[in-house]
Amino acid sequence: MNAPIKSDAWTGKFFSQGWSAGSGGVAEVVEPATGEVLGQIGIADAKDIDAAVASARSAQEAWAATPFDQRAAIIRNAAEVLKRRAAEFVQWNTRECGSIPPKGEYEVGITYEQMQQAAALAALPNGSLFPSSVPGRTNLWHRVPLGVVGVIAPWNFPLFLAMRSVAPALSLGNAVVLKPDLQSAVTGGVLIAEIFEEAGLPDGVLHVLPGGAETGDALVRHPDVAMISFTGSTAVGRSIAEICGRMLKKVALELGGNNVHIVLPDADLDGAASCAAWGSFLHQGQVCMAAGRHLVHRSVVDEYAAKLAARAGALHVGDPNAGPCHLGPLINDRQVARVHEVVTASIQAGAEVLAGGVHEGRFYQPTVLKGVTPEMSAFQSEIFGPVAPITVFDTEDEAIALANGSDYGLAASIHTASAARGLALAKRLKTGMVHINDQPINCEPQVPFGGMGASGSGGRFGGPASIDEFTQAQWISLVEKPVIYPF
Repeated sequence: MNAPIKSDAWTGKFFSQGWSAGSGGVAEVVEPATGEVLGQIGIADAKDIDAAVASARSAQEAWAATPFDQRAAIIRNAAEVLKRRAAEFVQWNTRECGSIPPKGEYEVGITYEQMQQAAALAALPNGSLFPSSVPGRTNLWHRVPLGVVGVIAPWNFPLFLAMRSVAPALSLGNAVVLKPDLQSAVTGGVLIAEIFEEAGLPDGVLHVLPGGAETGDALVRHPDVAMISFTGSTAVGRSIAEICGRMLKKVALELGGNNVHIVLPDADLDGAASCAAWGSFLHQGQVCMAAGRHLVHRSVVDEYAAKLAARAGALHVGDPNAGPCHLGPLINDRQVARVHEVVTASIQAGAEVLAGGVHEGRFYQPTVLKGVTPEMSAFQSEIFGPVAPITVFDTEDEAIALANGSDYGLAASIHTASAARGLALAKRLKTGMVHINDQPINCEPQVPFGGMGASGSGGRFGGPASIDEFTQAQWISLVEKPVIYPF
């Protein structure tokens, strides 16, 4: 694969009514597979956030007043620019994020779908008429934009997880300030700014300001930011929720997960193992919906474990820019150390390694651990690495208790030959999404997406749920003549 395209327009800069140098200096864009420096982007500080929010607030009113079909057309134009520049996005996703090219291609495709879905939101019915006990009164209930929406996006699916907030927020009449992660600031930030600029989005409506924790904190605390949409760790999400709660600011949180993959005794074990390998090892397991706990009935655990270990052993780990591979590098050395610590601690506690358990630098082998118990780190932690811990159960009640024993509640999967049995179990799981005879990493832009508990209670993205998230309700009542009251 060729070197990614670097532009002098954005080198060392960020996007806020054009490209300008950040007051916070610059950060290197580093390839996790090789350590090669791919470029530089500008870092925003609190002063830059202030300026961007002021600009966004000034531009938002005119953008909200723009006819809905014109707003939708710009979102669709941006989607077409994304499609035309797909190879460039895939290139950066591979080099900057350690993604294998098929993952990058999938991310572009689902982001294109998300943008088309978001554009369609602008044309949906906006409001309801309610009856009144007052003669001649009309009660109108409708949705209005929030104003300025702050979006804080992660590095693992940087394009899609940014755009699922940016596109609907813009479509519904808001201005947006996007803070991408520094580890994915080009794929999930710079290139997003470029496609909207090319699509004709008016100046000031979208700002893209990369930065670290201080930049994000300034965005969260800004009094003129009406909402924060955050995707990331539960620990950071809790902090953001506390700040927004004190400020009475709307917040949408999509946080971590320790998702279960339940295999019942009547399951198709080849299918269950295939889904498990994809669910645990896709993008090196660095997915919030990854299958993190494999709960398998005792009667089939040996056969299932052997099938999963065989699949893990057949996967090739390497530099995705150098040639075909199934898994690329973990995002940084800190994450490698954390994954290996969890694996090592679980082995020392009695887990059996059936595959993997080793790494060379950031290249971690897909790992299957058998005999994992609820007390082990591999069961309790969101590992965010290519690790499949297998825990045995004897009854469905035990499986449900194990599944619901986590504070997380993002996604789950169940394998069984009985649809009725699968549905009955799904309804007992405290998770926002359950996939029967599939794996937990599923997303369709037209379907509301979100978790429960420590995975982010309340927030939903996708389909009609995006209208609720990125607007607020207003009641207007109207009578032709003033009502006459007793005094």
